[in-house]
Amino acid sequence: MTSSPAPHRPSSDDPLSSSTSAAPSPTSNPTPYLEHGSRAFWHASLALLFAGYATFSLLYCVQPLLPEFSATFGVSPAQSALSVSVTTASLALAIFVAGFVSEGWSRHRLMTLSLTASSVLTVITAFLPSWHGLLFVRALEGLALGGVPAVAMAYLAEEVDPEGLGLAMGLYVGGTAIGGMAGRVISGILADFFSWRVAIGGIGALGLLSTLAFRALLPPSRRFVPRRGMGFHHHRRALAGHLTHRGLPFLFLIGFVLMGSFVTLYNYAGYRLLGAPFRLSQTQIGAIFSVYLTGVVASPWSGKMADAFGRGRVLIASLLLMIAGVLLTLSMSLAVIIGGIACLTFGFFAGHAVASSWVGRLATHAKGQAAALYLLAYYLGSSVIGSYGGHFWTSFGWAGVAGLICALLLAGLAGAGYLHRRERTGVA
Repeated sequence: MTSSPAPHRPSSDDPLSSSTSAAPSPTSNPTPYLEHGSRAFWHASLALLFAGYATFSLLYCVQPLLPEFSATFGVSPAQSALSVSVTTASLALAIFVAGFVSEGWSRHRLMTLSLTASSVLTVITAFLPSWHGLLFVRALEGLALGGVPAVAMAYLAEEVDPEGLGLAMGLYVGGTAIGGMAGRVISGILADFFSWRVAIGGIGALGLLSTLAFRALLPPSRRFVPRRGMGFHHHRRALAGHLTHRGLPFLFLIGFVLMGSFVTLYNYAGYRLLGAPFRLSQTQIGAIFSVYLTGVVASPWSGKMADAFGRGRVLIASLLLMIAGVLLTLSMSLAVIIGGIACLTFGFFAGHAVASSWVGRLATHAKGQAAALYLLAYYLGSSVIGSYGGHFWTSFGWAGVAGLICALLLAGLAGAGYLHRRERTGVA
C-alpha cells in the first residue's frame, strides 16, 4: 500500500514558497474546513454536482448531433466536429483567464454568472439558421463556461477537508458524467422525435434549472480571501512556479491525454454506428452513450481508492483500462463495442477524478491558476485531438481513430508512471 504523502515543506519544486507576498498556505488559515459528512459538505458537493452536470450537458449536447449537422449544413465529419472543438478551445482559453481572475473575484458569483450565460447561449443556438453562426455562438458559449471548471476545482481544494477531498472531487466529476450522459441521450432522443433544434433548446432549459439549484445550495467561500490589485509580475511568478514544478506539468499532460482520447472516441463513434453494418438510430446511439453513467460510479470510487492506495496506482490502472476499451471497439460485435466504450468511459472518469484532485494537492499557492492550467491542457486535448481525429476517420476508418487514441494514451501512461515513482518517494 502506498503511504500517504508527506506534509508539504518548501523546496525547489515550489518557487513561490519563499515569497513574502504569497498568500497564506492552507495549513496556516484558521478558518475550519467543510468537514466530511457535515451538512455544509454535502450541500457543497451537491451544488458542484449540479455545476458539473450543467457544464458537460451544455458542452457536449451537440456531440450525438454531428451527423445531423453534416446532413443539414452539408459539412464533412471533421467540419461538423468543430461544433464541439470551437467550444472546448474557447473554454480552454477562458479557463486560463478565469484562473487568474478568480483570485480576486467571488467564487460563487463567477460560477453562477458563467452557468447562466452559457445556458442562455445554448437556447439561442437552437434558433440559428447558418452553420457559421452556430459555430460563433458555440465559441461564445465556451468563453461563458470558463468560469466554472477551474473555479470549482479551486473551491473544493480550498474549502473541503483534505481527508474528504477525493470524495468531494469525485462527486463533482460524477456530476460531469451525469451531464455528459444526459446531454447525449436527451439530445439524441429529442432529435429523433422532433429535431436537433428542439434537442439543443431543451438542454439549455435544463441548464438554467441546474443553475438555480447550484446557486441555492453552494455555501459561500470561508477560507478564500480575494486578492485584488495583483499585477502581471505576480501572475507571471505564479505561472512559472506551476510550470517548473516537477510534478504538475505531468498532470497537465495527462489531462490533455484523457480528454483528447475520450472526446475523439465519442465524436466519431456515432458515424461508425450510424453506418453499415450497424445502422443504428440516434435514439439507439444515445442509449449506448448511457454508459456515461459508469462515470458516476468511477469518479467517487477512484477518489476513495486513491486516498487509500495511492493516486499513481489508480491513475495507471485507469489509463490501462482506457487502452483495453479502445482495443475492444475494433471488434465487429456491437456488444463488444459497447463494452469497450464502457471501459474507456469508466477509465476516463476515474483518471480525471484522480488527476484533478492531485493538482489541488500539489499546488501550494494560486490553486485557481494551477487548476486553470490543468483544464487548459484538458480542453485543448478535446479541441485539438477531437477535431484532428476526423481526418483519421476519413482516411483510415475506425482503425485509424483507435490507433490515434492508443498512441495518446501510451504517452499519458508514461507520465503517470513518473508521478507514481515520485509519490512512492513521498514528494508527489
